[in-house]
Amino acid sequence: MNSCLRSLFLKGLAAAALVSTLGACVAPVMMGGAVVGTMVAADRRTSGTQLEDEGIELRGANRVRDVLGTRVRVSITSYNRQVLLTGEAGNDQDKQRVEQVVAGVENVRSVVNELAIMDSPGLAQRSSDALVTGKVKAAFVDAQDLYANAFKVVTERGTVYLMGRVTQREADRATEITRTVSGVQRVVRILDIISEDEFKRLQQLPAASETRPPKS
Repeated sequence: MNSCLRSLFLKGLAAAALVSTLGACVAPVMMGGAVVGTMVAADRRTSGTQLEDEGIELRGANRVRDVLGTRVRVSITSYNRQVLLTGEAGNDQDKQRVEQVVAGVENVRSVVNELAIMDSPGLAQRSSDALVTGKVKAAFVDAQDLYANAFKVVTERGTVYLMGRVTQREADRATEITRTVSGVQRVVRILDIISEDEFKRLQQLPAASETRPPKS
């Protein structure tokens, strides 16, 4: 990605995330992570699993809202039926209650509870997180040996969460890249590691508009 396209990409990501952030001031439960991805490309999940993940995020958000109302700010991200909870809760009891509610949603395989017990961050912090997510995604696109769209990226208070179905090599490479991005304080991997054989099988499936690394 050249510098001009990279600049436009980051600006677009930040603007979209800012709109999402402003909306979150009204609705305390969000779906799909702190930042909604803007890149449309082939996904290593089956279409059925993608629909299940969307359903998990929607049902989870509704149930948390019904049970806890505005006492918590929760972002629910589901990838391959593994759910990441980010945001804030006022106390440990509410934090655990959110996890229990989401774990009870149909099709949920596991829950990673990263809710912090603290007040919700202001607009400046959310905007900063949105920018970090954009920079990480751009760095993945720039990489010549990584499938950028194999990963879902979520940022919360400088911590970057990586989700996806990837090989060990891809996981290590993405972690290495993420750690070099300015503004990243910590990297947490919530990844399903697949074998090289599974990776090759996925390569044979139709993959329209996915950014691919060059052949060796």
